[in-house]
Amino acid sequence: MASTLTNTEFNFPGQKSLYHGKVRDVYDIDGKHLVMVATDRISAFDVILPEGIPYKGQVLNQIAAYFLDATSDIVPNWKEAVPDPMVTVGVKCEPLKIEMIVRGYLAGSAWRDYKSGVREICGVKLPEGMKENQKFETPILTPTTKAEAGHDENISREEIIKKGIVAADIYEQVEKYALALFNRGTEMAAKQGLILVDTKYEFGIHDGKVILIDEIHTPDSSRYFYADGYQERFEKGEEQRQLSKEFVRQWLIANGFMGKEGQKVPEMTPEYCEEVSKRYIELYEHITGRKFEPAYDTNLNERIEKNVMQCLANL
Repeated sequence: MASTLTNTEFNFPGQKSLYHGKVRDVYDIDGKHLVMVATDRISAFDVILPEGIPYKGQVLNQIAAYFLDATSDIVPNWKEAVPDPMVTVGVKCEPLKIEMIVRGYLAGSAWRDYKSGVREICGVKLPEGMKENQKFETPILTPTTKAEAGHDENISREEIIKKGIVAADIYEQVEKYALALFNRGTEMAAKQGLILVDTKYEFGIHDGKVILIDEIHTPDSSRYFYADGYQERFEKGEEQRQLSKEFVRQWLIANGFMGKEGQKVPEMTPEYCEEVSKRYIELYEHITGRKFEPAYDTNLNERIEKNVMQCLANL
C-alpha cells in the first residue's frame, strides 16, 4: 500500500504556531501566511479515524485548488500557491465563526433529522411529505457554529446576527457568496455527470474584505450523486450512487459506530483503506475531468518540507 501522511511537525522559517485540525495541519508564518498541509487523516462524526487513506490529502488539496481557481471571479480567496500536491499556501485571515452549509437535496444529517420528525432546520421550514434525497425547490442555507472541539451546532441566520457572531451586513454578503458558489459548483458537477447535493463553505476577513478560505467542493466538505439513474433510484426509494464521505459514515454506522461515548471504531483493514482511497481518486477524476497523477514518495515529510521551504523563500 502507498505511504500515508497522518501527522506533521515541521519547523518553517517565521513559524509562529502549528494547529492540528481533523484533517489539515496549519502553520502560521509570521502572522501573515498559512501553510495548510492536507494530511491523509480521515474523520467522521467529528472523530479522527485511526488509519490514514492513501492519496487522500493530495486529492483534497488538488480538488480544492481547482475550485478555488474556478470561483475566484465570484469571491476572492485565500490561496497564493500550491507548492506541493498536499499543500496550499495562502494569506492568513480572521475566520468567521460559522460554516455556511448549502443543501440542494434532503440528504445526510438533514434527512436523518427530517425522518425523526424535525420540520425546521436553522430557521428554514421544511414541507411535509418530503422523501430522502429529494431536491429542494431552491437550495437552502443551514449554517453551523464552528466548534473548537466536539460537534458543530446548527444555528439560524437570526441567531447569528442577534448574538453578534457575524455582523448583519457581513452575513448577508457571505450568504450571497455561498449561494453563488453552490450554483457554480452545481453547474460544474453537471458537466461531469454529477449532482452537487450539499456542501460547506468557510469565510474570513482579510484587509477588511470577506474572502473564501479553507477547501471547497471536495469529498470531505461535499456530497455528490451520479446524475445518471438519480431519478429512477429516487422514485423507487433506492439508495443513490454517490461520491462523498457518506459511504464511510454508512460503513461506520453499519459497524456500530456513530462517534458516541463508549463506541469503538471498527477495524480499518489495509484493504478497506485502499477501497476508500479508490473512491477519493474516482471523485477527483469525475469532478475535475482530469486523470489523477499520484505523487508517489516513500518520504512525504521530506518532499513537503523541501517544496514549502522553496515557496516561503519566494513569498
